[in-house]
Amino acid sequence: MTTLTQRTFSSRDELDAALAARLAGALAATGASAVMLSGGSTPMAAYARVATQPLAHDDRLHVLFTDDRYVPADSTASNYHQSRALTLALALPDESLLRVRTELPLDEAAADYDAALTTLLSSGVHVGLGLLGLGADGHTCSLFSMADLDRARGRYAIPVKRPDGMSAVSVTPELLATVREPVFIVAGPGKEAAVEALRAQDRSLVAWRAVQGCADVELWYSPQG
Repeated sequence: MTTLTQRTFSSRDELDAALAARLAGALAATGASAVMLSGGSTPMAAYARVATQPLAHDDRLHVLFTDDRYVPADSTASNYHQSRALTLALALPDESLLRVRTELPLDEAAADYDAALTTLLSSGVHVGLGLLGLGADGHTCSLFSMADLDRARGRYAIPVKRPDGMSAVSVTPELLATVREPVFIVAGPGKEAAVEALRAQDRSLVAWRAVQGCADVELWYSPQG
């Protein structure tokens, strides 16, 4: 059974500050660990705050991404590109920064990311903090439908056709089940229905179904955008 812990913030700045502190702490953890970053606009202010701080971290730190659109790595639509201020500040070696290699054909990019995640986890690295978004339609990562969840069985990453016509590569519920501290970060108007469904632990919500392999999940929410 998955337990949901909730935290509501009265302002967006309060959420950003709390997320920056949580993220900085996770990046500074000792041992062979990884942090999973989400895309979208919500966490970017926190990423920028952390990037301006002195960043000391264990040499065994890894960073991975929940998903990425199938666009060039330098596209403004790329989660990898949007997070570059933070990842550049961390100055990780290439092998410690796991990204979706969108220069490959889509199916190969998904298989490559799946293989990289498999290697990471089999090496003894654990995923500590994992940030998750929540769409107004109830999706998380680039998992938009129950069919996506069904296709994801037995894999850590899959190719996805997004409702907006774009393609993406997404982590799967099996990968999310390995994350020790999964946290939904949600802000702004237009997501009230999705937030309420998540709070109600509605099993018809894709995002809630995606984290059913997790023992504990957090929801951090600010109504302010």
